[in-house]
Amino acid sequence: MKPELFWLALTATMTGLFWIPYILNRAMRSGLAGALATPMMGAPTAEAEWAQRSKRAHSNAVENLVVFAALVTVAQFAGVSNQVTAFAAALYFWTRLGHFVVLTLGIPYLRTLIWTASWVAEMIIAWQVLVAH
Repeated sequence: MKPELFWLALTATMTGLFWIPYILNRAMRSGLAGALATPMMGAPTAEAEWAQRSKRAHSNAVENLVVFAALVTVAQFAGVSNQVTAFAAALYFWTRLGHFVVLTLGIPYLRTLIWTASWVAEMIIAWQVLVAH
């Protein structure tokens, strides 16, 4: 397996696990039935502030995973795999993990810097694909 695909699989798995903290918080505050119920739009939330930030971090991770997955997939189909793309894919994984942690903890400026680093990782892969042809 190419390293970019490894990092994509790891990132997708990690993103798929990001729901756990805020659902556990909801279960602790509202009970199991409350955690399993469909939240009503606009209704007051019983989630802790950190859990609300965790939920936003998860949503942001899903949104950005679409771009990352598309770029890695295009790179693989185009036969573009090198040390630069492998580094960028690893950088993306670690910065997305960092973004989730920092946003959940509520650290404002570091969150933006880490998010920007993950975007740069995506643009590195895009650049490698675009200059290869």
